[in-house]
Amino acid sequence: MQDNAQREDSLLNYLHQRKAVLSSSTTKTVREAHPMADTDDEASSTVVSKMTRGGRQQQQRQRQQPQRQQPPRQQREKPVHPIETANKISDDDFIKEYIKPSQDNWPQWEHPHTKAVYSLGLSIPGQLRDEELDTCFNLVDETSGADYRSSSIGWHVAVKKKEMRSPDLRYILVKDADSSIRGFASMMPTFENHEPVVYCYEIHLKPELQGTGLGTKLMGHLVDVAENIPTVEKVMLTCFVSNTSGLKFYEKLGFTKDDYSPRERKLRGGKTVIPDFVILSRLTSRGGASSGSRRRLRQV
Repeated sequence: MQDNAQREDSLLNYLHQRKAVLSSSTTKTVREAHPMADTDDEASSTVVSKMTRGGRQQQQRQRQQPQRQQPPRQQREKPVHPIETANKISDDDFIKEYIKPSQDNWPQWEHPHTKAVYSLGLSIPGQLRDEELDTCFNLVDETSGADYRSSSIGWHVAVKKKEMRSPDLRYILVKDADSSIRGFASMMPTFENHEPVVYCYEIHLKPELQGTGLGTKLMGHLVDVAENIPTVEKVMLTCFVSNTSGLKFYEKLGFTKDDYSPRERKLRGGKTVIPDFVILSRLTSRGGASSGSRRRLRQV
């Protein structure tokens, strides 16, 4: 029995020694196959350390160097539309840049029959006295009030007076020797249906000035403004259908019904609704008007 126990102890010792040898041999083989295995961690640590030191040194050099100030960026200015330019300038500049009158038709006009001399002047509503605006309003009522009252638009005093004070309007006033307003025309460079136009808001004359050629002269100034504002291709206005004499007058000046003028409408019951006003327009040379129509405007 004792011999058997000794043999078992000897066998166990042998197995332990064998296991230790195999473990040692495997580790050696791995290290021989990968000679850098022991130095990988150390090398990586060294590289990181060098990179960190280099980055710090570079940051220090950058701090020591004077910083160059970048010039401020110039923002591109948005181009101003010619309509906006026309509405911003003074009355004197407006006359010089857009009306461009000749000496024989501005600022005086002579009545062809009475030889009375009248003065012409340009003004925005903000430069007019309340009495002058009231005189213009009363003249509208005198010459067109009946057309307003009989139309679907109606005659609304507060609304009309507010419209006549629109800041972008320009008034051409006709005054007699006593500086009393005897007629006027008002216009506005604006956008109509996204198109740049010159819109004639009003043109009204006292009876003694009607049929004298003064109305044609005033409309000629409006057309000159449209011709001299870049991008504007037409003059527009609104006229009551009941104003037959006015329609004939505008037709002689080359105005025709605009594409945006309201059309007749048929209701479900079969009734036809006829608009009580029309929108008229006249092309500028930029819009395709012939030189003949421009001469006709001057000759009427």
